[in-house]
Amino acid sequence: MATYAIPPAHVEFRRSGPWKVAVLLGGDSAEREISLASGSCVSQALRERGHHVTEIDPKFVYLGHYDWAETDVAFLALHGKFGEDGQVQAILEKLGVPYTGSDSEASRVGISKSATKERIIQHAVPTPRYVLIHESDSPERIVAHANGLGFPVVVKPDTQGSSLGVSIVQNVEELLTALPKCFALDAFGIVEQAIIGSEWTVGMLDECILPPILISTDRQFFDFEAKYHDDGTGYRFDYNVTSDVVRRIELVAQNACRALGTCGLARVDIMLDRDQQPWVLEINTIPGLTDHSLVPKAAAQFGWSFGELCERAIFSCLKSTPASARRISGRTP
Repeated sequence: MATYAIPPAHVEFRRSGPWKVAVLLGGDSAEREISLASGSCVSQALRERGHHVTEIDPKFVYLGHYDWAETDVAFLALHGKFGEDGQVQAILEKLGVPYTGSDSEASRVGISKSATKERIIQHAVPTPRYVLIHESDSPERIVAHANGLGFPVVVKPDTQGSSLGVSIVQNVEELLTALPKCFALDAFGIVEQAIIGSEWTVGMLDECILPPILISTDRQFFDFEAKYHDDGTGYRFDYNVTSDVVRRIELVAQNACRALGTCGLARVDIMLDRDQQPWVLEINTIPGLTDHSLVPKAAAQFGWSFGELCERAIFSCLKSTPASARRISGRTP
């Protein structure tokens, strides 16, 4: 059994400030409630660290008209559409506002499970076989795709997070029941080969690999309830595989993020099959930051408090932002 050992390498970080931080939270996606929770946790943690925090909900505030002059950095805690899809990033880029996380291009690709798969396949990162489907496709056509992949398969909306609308189906009858759940959230979906094995997730902060988490749940899979409401969900750092397998999981996650071009915080969801082969399911460019969320749990294994993790996300942004684009306060990381 392998146990994660914290590497001795120093991860660059210089705390400065206090910073003036605009936490973007809420929005109008299906993940609004989770985003509100993430943003609230970030705001509280940064305030406790002495920073000046303003919360902005794009559902009610037009970002293009907001006065950013007194903002050092925008901390993005927006999940789903107009959060992880590159739209808010493009607005902030045009305005010259530094923001945490990946740029608009990486976000645009990362929000789509099918686009992410195509990108990482180009870089030889293993991901389960899949077919892109649309709500206008006939049931017969989708059934034929599923038969071609071989049951069991997973049905997912193409651009939703938090496992919303996801179903693992064993046969045609279950597939036909799963499709309306998928298309209620997105016109496009994917039917994906189901990988039988253990569920893992790997957080990233730029090139720093956070300790992988082995997830256990009594539910069929790590679904919305298991993620956010089930206190019985397990998060393990004492692994039931060898250190070589753990390293393989880490490298697959790192290569997936490199292929997508992520920066700042990100999270890679992985299935490890019975032959100890890791398969990338998706990449989250704005991972959850609630008290149930995975990246903070992994960072704690490094000894990083939640507040320090948020500061490191900000430092990642500011250290890579040209001085000409920094706000009028003139702070540097």
